[in-house]
Amino acid sequence: MTPDSVGAGLPRREGREKVTGRARYTGDVTLPHLAYAAVVPAGVAHGRVTAVHPEEALARSGVLAVLHGGNCPRLNRTGNADLAVFQSPSVGYRGQFVAAVVAETPQIAHEAARMVGIDYAADPHRVGLDIACDGFRPAPDHGAFFPTDCSHGDVESALADAPVRIEATYTTPPYHHHALEPHGTVAYWHGGALTVYDTTQGPSGTRDILAHLFGIDPDRVRVIARHVGGGFGSKAAPRAQLVVAAMAALVVGRPVKTAFTREQLSAVAGYRTPTIQRIRLGAEDDGRLLAVSHVSFEQASLTSDHCEYPAAPTRTMYAAPNRETRHWRVRLHVPSPTWMRAPGECPGMFALESAMDELAFACSLDPVELRLRNDTANDPHSGRPFSTRNLATCLRLGAQRFGWDERDRLRAAYGRGRLRMGMGVAASTIPQYRFPSRAAVRTDGHGHYTVRIAAADIGTGARTALAQIAADSLRVDVDRVTVEIGDSAYPSASWAGRSSGTTSWGTAVVRACEALRTAIRRSGGRPVPDGGLEATADTLEELSVPRAHSQHAFGAQFARVTVDTSTGEIRVPRMLGVFAVGRVINPLTVRSQLVGGMVMGLSMALCEEGVIDRTYGHFQSRDLSAYHVATFADAPEIEALCIDEEDFHTSPMGAKGVGEIGIVGTAAAIANAVHHATGLRIRDLPLGVRRVREAVVPGDGT
Repeated sequence: MTPDSVGAGLPRREGREKVTGRARYTGDVTLPHLAYAAVVPAGVAHGRVTAVHPEEALARSGVLAVLHGGNCPRLNRTGNADLAVFQSPSVGYRGQFVAAVVAETPQIAHEAARMVGIDYAADPHRVGLDIACDGFRPAPDHGAFFPTDCSHGDVESALADAPVRIEATYTTPPYHHHALEPHGTVAYWHGGALTVYDTTQGPSGTRDILAHLFGIDPDRVRVIARHVGGGFGSKAAPRAQLVVAAMAALVVGRPVKTAFTREQLSAVAGYRTPTIQRIRLGAEDDGRLLAVSHVSFEQASLTSDHCEYPAAPTRTMYAAPNRETRHWRVRLHVPSPTWMRAPGECPGMFALESAMDELAFACSLDPVELRLRNDTANDPHSGRPFSTRNLATCLRLGAQRFGWDERDRLRAAYGRGRLRMGMGVAASTIPQYRFPSRAAVRTDGHGHYTVRIAAADIGTGARTALAQIAADSLRVDVDRVTVEIGDSAYPSASWAGRSSGTTSWGTAVVRACEALRTAIRRSGGRPVPDGGLEATADTLEELSVPRAHSQHAFGAQFARVTVDTSTGEIRVPRMLGVFAVGRVINPLTVRSQLVGGMVMGLSMALCEEGVIDRTYGHFQSRDLSAYHVATFADAPEIEALCIDEEDFHTSPMGAKGVGEIGIVGTAAAIANAVHHATGLRIRDLPLGVRRVREAVVPGDGT
C-alpha cells in the first residue's frame, strides 16, 4: 500500500504552465486561414428589427460576410432561446445580437460591425425590478431539485402568537461574473463535422446542444476546453458567441474566432438577478423559532426561465414547526440572468442570516447561541437525517478561534470616536449534488495509468484532485497517474457547477479504477496486452437510487469590521470561515476555493453593484472601471478551516463540494458586524459609503 494521496496538499499540475503563460486558453488558439467575427448589438431594449443595411460594411476591404436574420443558417430550437441567434427579428433586451461581421482580422471585424445599419420598430420597455410593479408570477419548479414553494404548519397564526417577531426586507443588486477570461470560441467545419474550442464549464453538454442546433449527430461535434479562466456559472451553459462562431464558420468555410469584449459580458454572459426578499421570523423569548416565512422576488428575461430561488436554503437551515418559502418573478426587457456562484444560497442566506442576527438582538441573545438553539439533526423540509451536519461544531470552533468572547469589549473600546469596531457571524450551507458521469482508466502494463473524462477545470485544480482520487483507488503513487480532461471526445462528464465537479467526476473515476482492478485481477496475473488494458464506468445507475439522507455542506463565517462613521468607510481587517465539507481531497486547492469564495463574498458586501439604466435599458456598470470588485488592498487576513468529517453518502471518497460555500454567509457576517459596531442595520447591499452615510445619525462620530 502506498501512502494516501487523498488529503495531501499537492500543487496544481497545470500551475507552472499557468504562471509562465504556456497554458493555452481558447483565445490563444490559432488555426490556418483563421477569420474573426464581431457582433452588432441591438440598440433598443424592446421591439423588432425591420431592416439590416450591410452594404457599407461589405464594401470594407477584408470583410468576408455580414450575417443577420435575413441570410443566416436556420437553427433547430432548444430550450434556451438565447441561443436562437438571428432566428427572429424580435429584440428582447438592449445588447442582444442582431448581426455579425466576419473579417480577416479582429480590428476589421469590429470596425465593420459599427458600419452595419439596423432599423428598428421600438416598443416601450420595462427594466427595473420593483416590488410594486405588476406581472409577478410564481417561479417555475426547479426541475427535479425542489419545488418553487413549500409550506408547513400555520405560519400566520404562529407569527401572530409569537412572543418575539422580526419582519424585514432585504435587497441585493445584480452581480456580474467578470471571470478573468472573457467568453470566446474558435469553430471550424470539416466534412460536415464541427470542432470548437470554447470557454465552457461543460464540454459534453455543449457538444449535445451544438449538435441539436445544427441538426447533426453528437458524434460529429467535438468541444475542447483545455483551460478555462474562471466561470462562476457564466460558462455553465453555452452562450451566443458559440453559435455565432459555428454559424460564421459554416458560412465562410473557414475557421472563425469570436470573443466577447468586457463591456459585452454584462449583456450576453448572464448575471445574478437582483432580489427583494421579505423575511418574517417568530420565536419564543429564548430564541427558539416558531415560524419562518421567506418570500423572494426577482427578475427574468423574455427569453429565459432561469430563477435564483433564494428562499430554498431556508427550508433546511433551522428547525421551526411552521415554515413557508415562496418565489416570485417578473419578466422584464433585460438580459437573461443565469447561475452565479452559489445560486440561491448566496443572496438567500444574506437575507436569512441578517434576519437571524436581528432576532438575536431582539431576544438579547448571543448570535452564535441563537443559531445553536435552532440547530437540527434532521432536514426540516424533507424529514430525512442529514448525511453529516456539523454546523454546531463550525460555530463553536469559529467562535473560539476568532475570539468571539472579546467582541463586546472591543466594541466598547472603540465606541466613542468616529472609528467603530464590531464582529459579526453568519452560517453558511450549500446542497450537495452528484450528476451522472463516465470515466475511463487505462494501464500501459508498465505501472502507468491514464484517466480520461470530459470534465472542465475552471481553475479549481480538477486535474490534481482527480489524480489523487485515482491514485488511491488504484493503490499506486500519484506520480504514476495522468489525467486528461477538457475534451468532449473523452467519456461524457457533467458540468463544473453546483459544487458537484469533484464528487461527480471523482465517483466515476473511482468506479472506473475499481473496474480496472477487477479486470487485472481476473486476468490471473497474465501480462497486459500490448495495447494496454482499459476499463470504463458510468454512474447513472447508482444515482437513480433515491437518497436516504439530506446532503449539505455547512459552515460558519466570522468577520471583524471597522466603520468610520464620518466618512462612511467600512474596512474588514479579518475574516474566518470554518467549514464542514467532508473529507478534504487536497488542502491547498480546497483552501484556495474557500478563501476565493470569501473574498468574493467580501466584494459582494462592500463593492459590487450592477446598475441598469431605466431609460435606455442597458447596464451602466459595463466594465471594471464602473463595476467595482474587491482588490488585494481590500482583502483582509482570511483564515479558512475545515473540520474533520467524512461523508460517504455524498461520494465514495467521503468528500463534499467546496466551490461555492465560501461565498455563502460572508456578506451577512460583514453586515452583522457593521450593526454590532454602529447599531446601523443596513439591509440593502452593497454596504458602501453612501448607505452608511444615509443610515448614520447626522453629527454622530464627529
